[in-house]
Amino acid sequence: MTESTFNDQSIAGPIETTDDLDGDRLREYCGVFGVFDLPDAAAITALGLHALQHRGQEAAGIVSYDAGRFHGERRLGLVGDHFSKESTIKRLPGAAAIGHVRYATTGETMLRNVQPLFAELNTGGFAVAHNGNLTNAQALRRELIMEGSIFQSTSDTETILHLVARSRRARVVDRFIEALRRLEGAYSLVVLSDELLIGARDPLGIRPLVLGELDGRYIIASETCALDIIGARFVRDIENGEIVVISKEGLESIMPFTPQAPRPCIFEYIYFARPDSIVHGRPVYQVRKAMGRELAREQNIAADVVVPVPDSGVPAALGYSQQSGIPFELGIIRNHYVGRTFIQPTQSVREIGVRMKHSANRCVVEGKRVILIDDSIVRGTTSVKIVQMMRDAGATEVHFLISSPPITHPDYYGIDTPQKEKLLAATHSLEEMRAYVGCDSLAFLSVDGIYRAMGYAGRDDARPQFTDHCFTGDYPTSLTDLVEENRAQLSLLAEAS
Repeated sequence: MTESTFNDQSIAGPIETTDDLDGDRLREYCGVFGVFDLPDAAAITALGLHALQHRGQEAAGIVSYDAGRFHGERRLGLVGDHFSKESTIKRLPGAAAIGHVRYATTGETMLRNVQPLFAELNTGGFAVAHNGNLTNAQALRRELIMEGSIFQSTSDTETILHLVARSRRARVVDRFIEALRRLEGAYSLVVLSDELLIGARDPLGIRPLVLGELDGRYIIASETCALDIIGARFVRDIENGEIVVISKEGLESIMPFTPQAPRPCIFEYIYFARPDSIVHGRPVYQVRKAMGRELAREQNIAADVVVPVPDSGVPAALGYSQQSGIPFELGIIRNHYVGRTFIQPTQSVREIGVRMKHSANRCVVEGKRVILIDDSIVRGTTSVKIVQMMRDAGATEVHFLISSPPITHPDYYGIDTPQKEKLLAATHSLEEMRAYVGCDSLAFLSVDGIYRAMGYAGRDDARPQFTDHCFTGDYPTSLTDLVEENRAQLSLLAEAS
């Protein structure tokens, strides 16, 4: 028997559940990281994943390569729960590694869905980590199974492995490109083979991916904040439709697709990217403040204090305050030491869950007309509790302003949004939403306001500058798997954790 070239030390941990507050937020999709030809590659990757933890908190994994063999660790839970241990890093030797943090948008929360995924091909080992979502994965999966492929996970990422494995091209890069030509949807990918680190973005550049440099060696990451944490220098964004191939000889850039104008995801700026990241040349923190300033220009409300819903509403609230001249105050204090899970045995205990994570700063809001600012409303359940919290703390008026347009359409590119019938803005008028939330007034930033904050005069409806379908219903790619017969296949195997 030939010994496997992959040493998988993956261990299942507890699957965390979420409370109602978590369920009323947009979920980050995933984060990827890769390093090539650097000592202690796994340790560097673990640090990079720490910086990307906001992009996924359900699972994390690292695959490294050393002396002809791949080594893998995949765990359910947070990066720091597992990859801060010296014993774990020692099991991941080598000067090349890729890593992934995951929130499940496609595929259930089980260990076999945790990335990076690995396969042994006739060209050698092949590990892949994916940020995004493929909108034709189920159609491809069905086709591949009919032709004899055996799937081990329910993740759309495994489709890429099978497409690469079935290619008859001689070079790994050519196999990879052939596989990408079959894909629809959004992806930023990092791949590790025996001799290469590869990064790739979809033709529209919906998902972000950046190139960095540390000690003369290249780094690939979802965001610039992951470069900052390891002291790497930002080189450039990997372009939409670009494949970068990193080897001992250096870096090669390949543009295999028909050129298209980029349409990056607008939600990176509104919510997903860390405030200290720079996305496509724009500092995220400054963009969010600009959104707040635009909101103030559109919504001139008489009030005593501007209060952010922490932490996501803070930059926009600062911008609103600076533009309007109304004082900014921390009227809600967030408890950062409450985990994502909590024993809630009774309904009465569940009802006070919001106060575990957020509490009103009574001295700021009592007797005041409050402008409350958040970045989005999804189902609205959290908004109801936050507004009531302000009233309970003595606010005389509560005006709820959102620094993005109403979310009226679900996402299929890697953001975990509810179906349309569960989106508050898709099923209620503005007045109905106001009444449901319980505020004195409710307003959203306009679509053109978002674009003005990004430096444009407004949205170019003929050639939109960003992927903004959650607000407009304008999906930029085909959505093959929305056809009835292509609905997602759940795993046929139930696993005990």
